[in-house]
Amino acid sequence: MASLDCSADQLAQLLGPNGTAAASFICDRFSAVSDSFTDTNYAVDNTYLLFSAYLVFAMQLGFAMLCAGSVRAKNTMNIMLTNVLDAATGGLFYYLFGFAFAFGSPSNGFIGKHFFALKSIPTSTFDYSNFLYQWAFAIAAAGITSGSIAERTQFVAYLIYSSFLTGFVYPVVSHWFWSSDGWASASNSGNLLFGSGVIDFAGSGVVHMVGGIAGLWGAFIEGPRIGRFGHSGRSLVLRGHSSTLVVLGTFLLWFGWYGFNPGSFLKISVAYSGGGNYYGQWSAVGRTAVTTTLAGCTAALTTLFGKRILSGHWNVTDVCNGLLGGFAAITSGCSVVEPWAAIICGFVAAVVLISCNKLAEKVKFDDPLEATQLHGGCGAWGIIFTALFATKDYVSQVYNSGQPGRPYGLFMGGGGRLLAAHIIQILVITGWVSATMGTLFFILHKLKLLRISAEDEMAGMDLTRHGGFAYMYHEDDDSNKHAFELRKIEPAAPTTIVTTTN
Repeated sequence: MASLDCSADQLAQLLGPNGTAAASFICDRFSAVSDSFTDTNYAVDNTYLLFSAYLVFAMQLGFAMLCAGSVRAKNTMNIMLTNVLDAATGGLFYYLFGFAFAFGSPSNGFIGKHFFALKSIPTSTFDYSNFLYQWAFAIAAAGITSGSIAERTQFVAYLIYSSFLTGFVYPVVSHWFWSSDGWASASNSGNLLFGSGVIDFAGSGVVHMVGGIAGLWGAFIEGPRIGRFGHSGRSLVLRGHSSTLVVLGTFLLWFGWYGFNPGSFLKISVAYSGGGNYYGQWSAVGRTAVTTTLAGCTAALTTLFGKRILSGHWNVTDVCNGLLGGFAAITSGCSVVEPWAAIICGFVAAVVLISCNKLAEKVKFDDPLEATQLHGGCGAWGIIFTALFATKDYVSQVYNSGQPGRPYGLFMGGGGRLLAAHIIQILVITGWVSATMGTLFFILHKLKLLRISAEDEMAGMDLTRHGGFAYMYHEDDDSNKHAFELRKIEPAAPTTIVTTTN
């Protein structure tokens, strides 16, 4: 908002020879009103960012429910605990190191070097709300990886990889593409890559590809779960124990995505030039929520009918994964594309997810939550999609660019420079995460700290590592006889019919 300027000397001339005191009083009031408007602006923007941070953090509950429903009942406590510790471990390490590595300006193009343990926060550009919001993103990346290596990973490995990912690997990537000093950031006005930088608005690459590729290496180095592939190489389904939890988790993630994507504007009270009083960043926030919705809905329906054709079933778990794949894809370009383009994004995202799953089966790659395929594959498609469909006006408004000739989507007439920048993003994220997380998982494997024993895996990690099952399976005493219980269904033994006569 423009400041209200007032000159007492000029105003005194209008009020006459005795108007000096009145002019000073009036200008003081104008200054007070101007300061009040500025304070209100900061308050509104910080409140908006905090609310968005709460929504993104609520996605952790969605991840937890989705993960719990997607694994077998004997590993439920384990996967739930890893989701809790992703948030807790990530909170400390992102506070100590991660936020500084990501946004510690002024710095070089590779890594930040200020704000360790939030020293010197708040500033004119960063407040505590910025840390909270970015921490919620960091633990989302760690949560993606935990799904890929579920049901066969040692607990200590979770703690090590989660700390390393949230404290170093992810922050460096976010610095490259989101910090004003980052070498490929669209906000780095002094040195834009190919004149455009990378437009990864809410993180199809920064969050989803990072988590997906880290999960790829973890799952690859560990190998598939026991029983996932038969001796002949045939794929066997190890179905998750609760579609109810999968659906609940999906809806919670859907709800949280309205903080993930629209919240990435960081501010809402920004007017756009030439837009009139009714059009500003608040409108762009609404449009971003619409594109997010349309991409997810389209991907869900495409997956529904695609899997029906391929398998002959209406599978709710597949539909939920398709929906999330659409969200992961639109996350990059949600603010700079038209709603109709989001439908294309969602449709192709579903095809990418189904294709990646088919490829994973062929190469005997086992990811219990399809996290690598969903976040890695669909995230990469989202980056390409943005480079094809980003519109000129939206890019200029969202990135506050008065730069003439700034590249935008190839299919929208903006040339191929943005596409070139986005291909580089895919390559450098793949290389960086492979070099860091791949090496970490390999070291853990060599130290025998990665995978649990075959005996523990067969028995279930809840019993062998966490002291019992998440659900009650047997009536061990009379105190439980009136409770509703979940029982194991064992294969029926052959029975012999004996006929007796009296």
